Amino acid sequence: MALHIIDHPLVLHKLSLMRDKETSTMKFRELLQEISMLMGYEITRDMPLTYEPIETPLMPMNAPKIAGKKVVVVPILRAGLGMIDGLTRLIPSARIGHIGLYRDEETCLPVFYYYKMPANKDRMVILTDPMLATGGSACDAISRLKKDGFKHIKMMCLVASPQGVKAVSEQHPDVDIYLAALDEGLNDKNYILPGLGDAGDRIFGTK
Repeated sequence: MALHIIDHPLVLHKLSLMRDKETSTMKFRELLQEISMLMGYEITRDMPLTYEPIETPLMPMNAPKIAGKKVVVVPILRAGLGMIDGLTRLIPSARIGHIGLYRDEETCLPVFYYYKMPANKDRMVILTDPMLATGGSACDAISRLKKDGFKHIKMMCLVASPQGVKAVSEQHPDVDIYLAALDEGLNDKNYILPGLGDAGDRIFGTK
């Protein structure tokens, strides 16, 4: 497992605006889409290329193009949905899968309720969730993807706790994690500190 912290100034600036409790639902959603697109440049950096002959207005050339099957973006419902638009602007041909998990408020354990993925298992999976707190939902989602036959999986989050990163790295050492920030830890309710609150509530205005 490799941990990638994307500390580009634009990403950090936009994340700071998202952390602010005064940021509106509309602005929070816009910022999440923008950060997702910026992070998408890094998470797709190692996509394989092939070279195909084309004609420019001046001469022929062998031009680089993405090789093979592209990408499937998989949000962990519901907060992960907020990251789709930014990634699909960058990769319009991406397929979109869905994994439904929610955290039981009493046990803090993930509860599974939905799974729908494209048939082709050769695509690179970008699993999205703004928050990586305990790591329970992420580990469960990754396990289901692997059981279904997906092998090339990357996890993209905005903020994470050290505990969440540790859980994913121990259970799925082959999955790279991409973050905008590694935060301090968890409070007694397993929310990330300093974090940015409940991402789903802030995206959808249900707080």
